[in-house]
Amino acid sequence: MKADLASELQFFVLVARLGSLSAAARQLDLTPPAATKRLALMERRLGVRLVNRTTRSISLTNEGETYLAYATRILAELREMEDVVSSSGAEPRGLLRVNATLGFGRTAIAPLVSEFAKRYPRVEVELEVTDRPVDLVEGGFDLAIRFGELPDKRLSARRVMTNRRFLCASPLYLKTFGTPSTLADLANHRCIIHRQNDEAHGVWRFTRAGQAEVVKVAGGLSSNDGDIVLGWALDGHGILVRSEWDLAKYLESGRLRVVLPGFTLPSADLFVYYPQRRNQAARARAFIDFLVEAFQPPANAPAAGRPSA
Repeated sequence: MKADLASELQFFVLVARLGSLSAAARQLDLTPPAATKRLALMERRLGVRLVNRTTRSISLTNEGETYLAYATRILAELREMEDVVSSSGAEPRGLLRVNATLGFGRTAIAPLVSEFAKRYPRVEVELEVTDRPVDLVEGGFDLAIRFGELPDKRLSARRVMTNRRFLCASPLYLKTFGTPSTLADLANHRCIIHRQNDEAHGVWRFTRAGQAEVVKVAGGLSSNDGDIVLGWALDGHGILVRSEWDLAKYLESGRLRVVLPGFTLPSADLFVYYPQRRNQAARARAFIDFLVEAFQPPANAPAAGRPSA
């Protein structure tokens, strides 16, 4: 009975997360009619409607939202219980669900997951990459790897790598349009805008000698993709804000130069985030330690010498 209840909870959480019965059916290797029948049986047993159905999507009822909140918490506690009982002194094992940013997850985290899987073959890693931060608790993720801090008090975090941000431009651009010597000069320059989440468009924030300064910049090119805007800067289209992780090899080769080095931008340190739990699973601890080890710069190597994603 307990196993059946856990299965029901997992089924409903998956339906809610995917927002589609047919998508949940595909992931569980069920037919759509079987998934529909399973949900109907749950609703009949509970005596309430859990979801509102349309021909294309579903939405949770108030009762469904309540059921989802309890189901998510119960499943997390069940997993924690099993982790505590089975992982003491044992080799890490079980399912580890990881979220990462789209581009960085594909180019940097995926290869590390491959190496981690070789070291810990009994851990099943499910890596999901998204362009926006996800809710770890509601999404059922064990870890999220993100640049910058997430404003969620339900999470704990560990810094994986320090990662400063700089203004930069190509030598071609600086030769053609000149090098700014003050923040006010940026108003007369072409700036490349990287749109990220809900940040204000074209607003760059600096500090110098403990004083905060905000500059509104403009330019003819903007994108929500970091690789795209970096490519435009390399082509000489303007001044860009990027992190040292992205810039390292271009600064070393001279294809890009730092502009206004006396002004400090908010850092983009790399963090791994995880839900606050009394006992963290051995597989999660192993993965976090693996990440920290992988991102440590070689001994005696400058920070700018890190490889670029």
